[in-house]
Amino acid sequence: MGGFRVSLRAHLVVERPPFRLDVELDVAAGEVVALLGPNGAGKTTALRGLAGLTPLAGGTVELEGVELHRLPPERRPIGVVFQDYLLFPHMSALDNVAFGPRCQGAGRAAARRIAADLLDRVGLTGFSGVRPGRLSGGQAQRVALARALAVRPRLLLLDEPLAALDAHTRLEIRAELRRHLAGFDGATVLVTHDPLDAMVLADRLVVIENGGVVQSGTPGEIARHPRTDYVARLVGLNLYRGEAGGDQVVVGDVRFSTAERVTGPAFVAFPPSAVALYRTRPDGSPRNLWKLHIDGVERHGDHIRVHLRGPLPLAADVTPAAATDLDLIPGQEIWAAVKATETHAYPA
Repeated sequence: MGGFRVSLRAHLVVERPPFRLDVELDVAAGEVVALLGPNGAGKTTALRGLAGLTPLAGGTVELEGVELHRLPPERRPIGVVFQDYLLFPHMSALDNVAFGPRCQGAGRAAARRIAADLLDRVGLTGFSGVRPGRLSGGQAQRVALARALAVRPRLLLLDEPLAALDAHTRLEIRAELRRHLAGFDGATVLVTHDPLDAMVLADRLVVIENGGVVQSGTPGEIARHPRTDYVARLVGLNLYRGEAGGDQVVVGDVRFSTAERVTGPAFVAFPPSAVALYRTRPDGSPRNLWKLHIDGVERHGDHIRVHLRGPLPLAADVTPAAATDLDLIPGQEIWAAVKATETHAYPA
């Protein structure tokens, strides 16, 4: 944990046959950890397990030395921001935020003072009397965050907190949320399937697939060293697993020349932008050269993404001008080359 004090230590086991969640999670005080993974991986189940909203079949949840798994949900020092915010529609923004402190025993005036201060911190001072139905998506998200913080939690849980927002609002609120999370001294666990949300908001990523942790690390570590096909697609890389010897990695019938020297089971990865396409076999015959067939072509940002099949599946990004020159047609035979210096090999 880099010398930081561990605030949350959890082992979450949830049985929902045929699905089984078995995840271990450590979060330091002041740290934001994102649970990232495809739909159905178990991210929200893990979050609900931490909150006590889904019963555990086994494991423990310890927060600052307190065994939360022995406490009912209402006695856990946790704030939750749900995906759909779940604000009380009949209450004003101020009363929504004041609800938690009131449940904790604060008087009406004291609870409203806490709520007013938090609404001010999230930039909604002028909206204290407005009900949720008249708030924009971004405003509702900020009220939900203020409500979660109003109970003075030691653990903050956020379930897809930006999913309900349009693209423009998402950009603005993402930056605001990052600032608020940076000012929170407890542990934060964020669930998302959006890699950009995870990369921007989190200090560390924990990738979950099929109910288990497949990879964890900083956003930079995850991006540089993906360990599953899902993570590779997430960060936009071609990824293969094979057997390495020196500066070569053998993947099935394909032999990669790589920039690094590795021995034993290894991954080799490279971005689609590193793949060069040719109508005919190129002169000089680069060491990483294959004859493939075009499987499909699609727009991908400012480039054209070409999906290729053959001795290995491959994705290549080319400019629209290059795509026109190559006359890319599904089923067409094409040559693909990748320089050894563009590949990255690391132990599996």
